[in-house]
Amino acid sequence: MAMEKMSIAKALNESLRKALDTDPKVLIMGEDVGKLGGVFRITDGLQKDFGEDRVIDTPLAESGIVGTAIGLALRGYRPVVEIQFDGFVFPAYDQIVTQLAKMHARSLGKIKLPVVVRIPYGGGIGAVEHHSESPEALFAHVAGLKVVSPSNAADAYWMMQQAVQSDDPVIFFEPKRRYWDKGEVDTESIPGPLHRASVARTGTDLTLVAYGPMVKVCLEAAAAAQEEGKSIEVVDLRSMSPIDFDAIQASVEKTRRLVVVHEAPVFYGSGAEIAARITERCFYHLEAPVLRVGGYHVPYPPARLEDEYLPGLDRVLDAVDRSLAY
Repeated sequence: MAMEKMSIAKALNESLRKALDTDPKVLIMGEDVGKLGGVFRITDGLQKDFGEDRVIDTPLAESGIVGTAIGLALRGYRPVVEIQFDGFVFPAYDQIVTQLAKMHARSLGKIKLPVVVRIPYGGGIGAVEHHSESPEALFAHVAGLKVVSPSNAADAYWMMQQAVQSDDPVIFFEPKRRYWDKGEVDTESIPGPLHRASVARTGTDLTLVAYGPMVKVCLEAAAAAQEEGKSIEVVDLRSMSPIDFDAIQASVEKTRRLVVVHEAPVFYGSGAEIAARITERCFYHLEAPVLRVGGYHVPYPPARLEDEYLPGLDRVLDAVDRSLAY
């Protein structure tokens, strides 16, 4: 067992390094990913070690980056493209939705597009709106795309490995404010399938479901609730498409209450789909309505106001109390 403590950023860097080293068809492309090593230094040192033909600095043209990656994938490569910030992905949204997501079905399964699109997402770093958004629902809604987000270093390391090896296009959302959170990583033991949820904390009174940056908040909420005698289970979704509804159902059948938490606006968010499906599956087990905690249905605010916008400990605990009051 090779255990090492590393940050999420370092885990992603090591994972990409291993992918480049293992498969000569793996390429990394994006704005400033080479010489600079990316704005968050996720690709730091990779161009120096693997060369400019494997780690490619691109023009500032997201549609061109993804379009080129699609062409490379058609020729047998496995491109990993970086979108510098969440809000910069939209010039490439047409390529992702109309080409990347659909070409496999359009070709009756003859064509595979093993492209990973890395997107640092979410708030909490004091940036402007198009550097702080959470647009995951816009991609999870698109058939043909896999959408995932790790919450810890071990998952960051292994989920990136699995995404690169996948024959399906994967949108890989990285919680940027958690980049420097550290955790133990076993670089020799795969934790499980890419799209399987995990129980981050066991409990009996209520289930909190989250992914990416909100898992830490939910774990803190569960710890705070424990001091008041409440036993909260935290499920780390890990994947927003497909969603591991079986894992959520198993938890809810035990706890009989569910609160879904995400940074993205509650309106039409992934929590709405989870609430609907679990209400269908667990109607006779639920002791309270499924509640949702998330961002507001407004444009992302200026940095000085983001603490009011982002779901925090108080809003999660308020939802826990409201659910338990039924």
